[in-house]
Amino acid sequence: MTSSDAGGRERILDAAGRLFAALGYDGTSTRMIAEAAGLNVATVAYHVGGKRDLYLAVMERAHLAERAALEGALAEADLDAEGLLTLADRYIDFCVDNPEIPALWMHRWLSDASDVAHLEEQYVRPLTDMVVAAARQVMPDDVDIEYVVWTVVWCTHGFFCGGVLDGEGRRHGRNDPRELARFRAHVRRLVATAIGLPARAD
Repeated sequence: MTSSDAGGRERILDAAGRLFAALGYDGTSTRMIAEAAGLNVATVAYHVGGKRDLYLAVMERAHLAERAALEGALAEADLDAEGLLTLADRYIDFCVDNPEIPALWMHRWLSDASDVAHLEEQYVRPLTDMVVAAARQVMPDDVDIEYVVWTVVWCTHGFFCGGVLDGEGRRHGRNDPRELARFRAHVRRLVATAIGLPARAD
């Protein structure tokens, strides 16, 4: 693959990722992706393939980014209870830097791309297993660490995609520094309570 081909593929995947995150797989067409990338449908098909191929490539790219971030965070964090709070922070940081990734998975939770059924087993399960296995080394047996990990995922994806409402019904989310700080402190308290550790909001 030439550098031009690689650049064209990345441009297409960037556009596809934005559209799949915003509209879901079912709400996005190949023509929409081509237009967003400034290309024609034939060029998109040449570089990546059809809509399903585009979706699979986008989800693979999202998974690789998330796996690298989690592996890096696990390597840096001390394997103790406090390190689990740091790990939750790093996951929130990752979603701040890659907001399309929680949006992609939220669409799947709502039965988007239901005909592409293997992605959870291929991508989600190995990452949750990796984090759970690391956490179990330092947590007592009576802590359901799998549910602690999923609670962080559920809350983070929900906040990043839906935010919270203020007193006047306006929605605030990841782009609001005050609400992001409140959310981060809340997740730390949730995790700390679940694992029996006093939480710090910083």
